[in-house]
Amino acid sequence: MTDLYIGLMSGTSVDALDIALCRFSPRLEIVATAEYPFPLDLRKRINQACNDRPMLLDDLLSLQQDYTSFCADATNQFAQQHSQTEHARAIGFHGQTLRHRPDLGASLQMANPSLLAERTGIDVIADFRSRDLAAGGEGAPLVPAFHQHLVRDLERPLAILNLGGIANLSLFTTSGSVLGFDTGPANTLMDLWIGQHLAKDYDAGGEWAATGSVNPKLLDNLLTEPYFHRSAPKSTGRELFNLKWLSKHLEQYPQLSPADVQRTLLELTAISVTRSLSTGVKQLIVCGGGAQNSLLIERFTQILPDTQVQLSDDLGWPSSHLEAVAFAWLAQQHLLRQPGNLAEVTGAKGARILGAHFPA
Repeated sequence: MTDLYIGLMSGTSVDALDIALCRFSPRLEIVATAEYPFPLDLRKRINQACNDRPMLLDDLLSLQQDYTSFCADATNQFAQQHSQTEHARAIGFHGQTLRHRPDLGASLQMANPSLLAERTGIDVIADFRSRDLAAGGEGAPLVPAFHQHLVRDLERPLAILNLGGIANLSLFTTSGSVLGFDTGPANTLMDLWIGQHLAKDYDAGGEWAATGSVNPKLLDNLLTEPYFHRSAPKSTGRELFNLKWLSKHLEQYPQLSPADVQRTLLELTAISVTRSLSTGVKQLIVCGGGAQNSLLIERFTQILPDTQVQLSDDLGWPSSHLEAVAFAWLAQQHLLRQPGNLAEVTGAKGARILGAHFPA
């Protein structure tokens, strides 16, 4: 029972904490998963911090304590519902990304792993990105190393697409090489836009986008963003793709309806992802919250008629919790003293053991 690990993940969408209890030997077994939505006030405060609003240091410290306390309460509630959790060797704690600046060699994941270890009684592995950044890497994406573990028995070439706030791809070629990078926005711009106009957290199934039409001129304008044309390794976040960025592009199109903008943002995700795929990819496995956007999935199948597009759920990998599983795996890698990054993905000088250990 001591080969169990817990993964905690809250992503760019800042909607909920995902928890996964897993073991990885002899092969992946996802024992239990759960999702704990953030209270509205906590989510609002996290978004304010992510949106570069001025904050007092005391307010940032208070937010970190409240965020970690929420994570501890959720983990303890999860443990009460799943007795196997008491045998977990460690928690892989990603924390909440507030700022990602690989150009500065830095990334800020808000977390207090010592408090989490104290409150749960379980060892915590955290701060996964810093070592890769110190070695000259982007610090992201980290999940391709885990995806490589997942697909070892699948036929190549194939790709795994994670649709969180930001979209990231893991590409596995017939030669055995692995590529991985952030393609650009997935849900983040659509979530921000529907929040501004309909006061909703997200566009369920792409239903609102489906009432609008793609504006080709706006789409072409959005695609001029230099990030889309950069070579990998590369990673991004809300530091770039935010409402300020979108508003700048919308200045030339004051007559567009909000629904048309939403539909165009969905198309931006579809195009930026599919243009990033290597030719000949026969299978695209989709995970993340955006996997539930049926209109977006439909666009992938239309743009890629020769590629099998399927949700990770079809393979027994829960699409909404696969990133949490990835950070459970990274916790295991740390304790086994095994690398957690892929240098060819992040651009680091080499493979590195990621994370820091906070004993209970």
